[in-house]
Amino acid sequence: MDRPQFRGSFKPYVSPRDPCPPILEKFFVLPPQIFTNFQKPGLPQNSPEEALKQGSLWPQFVDGFSREEKIS
Repeated sequence: MDRPQFRGSFKPYVSPRDPCPPILEKFFVLPPQIFTNFQKPGLPQNSPEEALKQGSLWPQFVDGFSREEKIS
């Protein structure tokens, strides 16, 4: 796909007194719909079954997050 993927990561503060094992890096995806000013009429649509799998009726707004990338 030729649309940009807005992915990023950050390193949260790790407290020396935290009893849990630290998460040294967290990942995130900015969804593509926040960069769309308005939705054009007549966009192609997924079938209802495909929309449930991908999380959006319109393929343009599927962000493609991946469990393998530890992004959810």
